[in-house]
Amino acid sequence: MKPRTRGAALVAAALLTLPLASALPSAAASADDVKPVVTLSKPEAAKGTEITASGTGWRPGTLLMLLVCGQSTPGQGVIGGTNSCANADGRAVTTDAKGAFSKPLPVAAPPKPCPCVVHVATVTGEQAVVDAELKITGHPVAPLPEQSGTGRLSVLTAPELDGSSGILTWFGSPPSRTLVVTVGNLGAAPVKDPVFQVGTSHGVFAPQWEDRQWKGTIKPGGKAEVRLGFELSAGAHGDYQVSVKYGQKVLATQPWGVGRPWGVTLFWILLCVVVPAAVFRIGMAVVDKVRPSGAGHARRGRAGGRARPRWPVRRAAAEPPPQPPANGTPTTTTTVTTPLPWFTPDSAPTENRPNTPTTKGNP
Repeated sequence: MKPRTRGAALVAAALLTLPLASALPSAAASADDVKPVVTLSKPEAAKGTEITASGTGWRPGTLLMLLVCGQSTPGQGVIGGTNSCANADGRAVTTDAKGAFSKPLPVAAPPKPCPCVVHVATVTGEQAVVDAELKITGHPVAPLPEQSGTGRLSVLTAPELDGSSGILTWFGSPPSRTLVVTVGNLGAAPVKDPVFQVGTSHGVFAPQWEDRQWKGTIKPGGKAEVRLGFELSAGAHGDYQVSVKYGQKVLATQPWGVGRPWGVTLFWILLCVVVPAAVFRIGMAVVDKVRPSGAGHARRGRAGGRARPRWPVRRAAAEPPPQPPANGTPTTTTTVTTPLPWFTPDSAPTENRPNTPTTKGNP
C-alpha cells in the first residue's frame, strides 16, 4: 500500500470512530436510568422441577434474594409479605460487574395458592424489587384476597442519626438531625404516605411528639428507607432519646448525646468582664466632670498624664545684678514680695505682725 493511500485509510477509520466515541457518554448516562429486569427460562413449570432466573440492569456487586411466592402478581406485589413465599427453598445471588445474574431456582410449592411469582429483591443497599410471573403446574389457584386490611410497619434495621453540628450550634443554635430507619410492611395492604411521629426526651421527661409525613408507598412485603428530620430547642445539651412511632406503636429508639454550646458560656464570661469595666470607666468620667473646681485641685491633662495648674503661676521678674556705686558707698536692696493669689493684702502675714495665737476676747 502506498504511503498516501495508507494515510487516507487511517483518516477514514478515525472519522468512522468519532460517532461511536461521541455516543459513549450518552450510553453511560442512559445506563443509570435502566430499570432492573428479571426473566425466567420457563413461564410454567411443575412442582419439584428447576428453572433458571436471569436478570439485567441491577447494581453491580449487589446481593439478591430469589423466592417463589404465592398469592402475588407483578402489579400488586407479594400480598402478605414473605409469609406467602417458600422461604426454605430461596436462593441468594450476587450480580456481576455489569449488574447481571443467572441462578437456578427450584420450583417449590409456596404456602399460598397461585397466582405465583418469582420475587427478586435486594438484601442490602438501595431497595429494588422485581416480580416475574410463574405458573406452577399442579398447585392450587385462588382469587387474590380483597385488600381491605391495613398495613403493619416494622423496623428492619437499627436507626441512625444523620447530620452534624455547625458553628452556629456551638453558639446556641438549635441542633438538628435526620433519623434514618428501614421499615417493612408486614400487613396485607400497601401503606401510602405514612405519617410517623418523632419524639425527643431528655432525662425523666416524656417525649414531645411531632408529626412527620413520608412520601411514598410501601407494598405488602416490601421495605423502604425512611428519613425523618427533627431539631431540638435552642441551647439544648445533654443526653437525649429520639423515638419514632407509627400509629400507637413505638418502632425504634436511638440515644443522642448533644454537646454543650461552649460559645454561649464564653459570651457570658466576656460579658461579665467587659460590662463592669465599662461601668467603671463611665463612673470615673462622671466623677471627673461633676467634682468641684476649688483651690488646690489640679486637673490631669490628656497629653503625657502630667498635672496642669488651675491658675497661672506668677513668677517674679528676674532682677538685674546690683551695680557698684560710683562713689563707693554701698546701697541697700529692697525686695518686693508678691502676695499669693488666695491671700488678700490685709490678711497676708508680714514681718511686723507678731505670730501669736488668737485668743478669745482679744480685740
